[in-house]
Amino acid sequence: MAIRRQRRPFPLVPLLVSLLAVAAYGRLISDGTPSTPASTVLASPLSSAVLRLNNSSSPATAEEEKCEQSYGFLPCTTTVLGNMFLVLTYGFLMFKAATFLSAGSELLLEIMGPGLVGGLLLPILGALPDALLVLVSGLSGTKETAQSQVLIGMGLLAGSTVFLLTLLWGTCVVVGKCDVGPNGLAIDSTDTKGFSLTGAGITTDVQTSYAARIMAISVLPFVIAQFPKMLKTHHGERLAILLALITSFALVLGYCLYQVFQPWIQKRKLAYAKHKHVISGILKHAQMQALGRLLNDDGTPNENIDFDKDDAVGKIMDDFDTSGNDIVEESEFIEGMKVWLNEAKHKVPASGAYSNKFVSDYHTRTREEHDQLVDKSDEAVESVENPGLYIAKAVGYLLLGSAICAAFADPLVDAVHNFSNATHIPSFFISFIALPLATNSSEAVSAIIFASRKKQRTCSLTFSEIYGGATMNNTLCLGVFLALIYFRDLTWDFSSEVLVILLVCVIMGLFTSFRTNFSLWTCLVAYLLYPLSLIVVYILDYKFGWS
Repeated sequence: MAIRRQRRPFPLVPLLVSLLAVAAYGRLISDGTPSTPASTVLASPLSSAVLRLNNSSSPATAEEEKCEQSYGFLPCTTTVLGNMFLVLTYGFLMFKAATFLSAGSELLLEIMGPGLVGGLLLPILGALPDALLVLVSGLSGTKETAQSQVLIGMGLLAGSTVFLLTLLWGTCVVVGKCDVGPNGLAIDSTDTKGFSLTGAGITTDVQTSYAARIMAISVLPFVIAQFPKMLKTHHGERLAILLALITSFALVLGYCLYQVFQPWIQKRKLAYAKHKHVISGILKHAQMQALGRLLNDDGTPNENIDFDKDDAVGKIMDDFDTSGNDIVEESEFIEGMKVWLNEAKHKVPASGAYSNKFVSDYHTRTREEHDQLVDKSDEAVESVENPGLYIAKAVGYLLLGSAICAAFADPLVDAVHNFSNATHIPSFFISFIALPLATNSSEAVSAIIFASRKKQRTCSLTFSEIYGGATMNNTLCLGVFLALIYFRDLTWDFSSEVLVILLVCVIMGLFTSFRTNFSLWTCLVAYLLYPLSLIVVYILDYKFGWS
């Protein structure tokens, strides 16, 4: 007999009352222990009302209120604030894991160059945090528990894709905007029209539109899995899930092999390292020539530095001349240095106190990356003395990131589930909004920084990365989710969620596949799709009863 998940109303007003109760009484519900009997918690009329918000049929028992410790020793709680703290803590650890995986993947790609490793292994490593969270959402517990918690995996799956194609896409358009010329193309490094919806925008190259088309095609497994629901029949549901599962992993393999034999996607990632090495070299030169320090103790750029500006301006005219008058003024130079320093801080988070060593570490790391590039058309650089050491460093980053993901994915899912129970907010909405911030924040910051260069080349690299991330979500992460559904014999009951993913991917895919110029108004389209996605799921599930 199929097990169907129970839809609960989405209580906005009761949630506000619950938060007030937490502030007033310090806890929302009893933990069922002898030291805190239920009668004590029910002493107040307000707390009684809060406790009975969703218990009209029968009061919660002490057994239902207990939480289970992950691995038998990690903390757990049944309170709202306690679970919020755990979600934030475990979410931060997943963020660090994603940062380590990104750093290791990037370094390994730059050392070994485009090929089997870059094409087959690294795309999978980039999607590892999301894939592990999706996996553990329905891996443990009884079938009933798995059916309840797997909604967290679907929330992450939908939330990550929607986040990349709406909020991050729109933000990159805003920070990367330049003046649009008479021919409709964005003029590099010019931004004099402010927030003109038609006079400002970005331009990407044609290969970026190819990446968008690949992303649009990647929704095919969703359509296959949803096909019996479209026909309003239960016959062939498991067969459809199996076919969608096979298609998902076939698309993953095809996408990876495509990068091996047509490595333009990998070569675009290598361009990040080249540009960073140019930045680090000039920062190193500036640090050596400066009479003061480039950064204050709190990490903010030191605007009072004094160094050979004429020599430095000659090296950075292309990036710093934002006015386009072939002159880099002192204010432009200082602002440009501040941007570079902030990027360097993001790329070298483990340097400790902000000192001369900070710039030296950044220069060393980027030179290691640059020296290993295999692009023969560029000027040759001296080889690295010990490439094995750098490969070991990259592997260390990857192992550390993978270990953190594996250790804290399950506790994070449990914390989200407990927070959902404590607040009566459906777990889908929590995971849709919160979990993508944990797993995608590192890449999002890098994308925004790179788009802020305000050049066609950097915008093209940025949006190619966004489309690639969405493609892996729609193939690898969905494949893991379908494997859970199939092998645990769970019910595929996600019509509204699938509809949202299809809407966003198809709209943005068609919107970006056949054009390379995007005026500023296009960011409004992307931004509006995010709240619209939540509204669609809410209306279909809680007003029309889709399930």
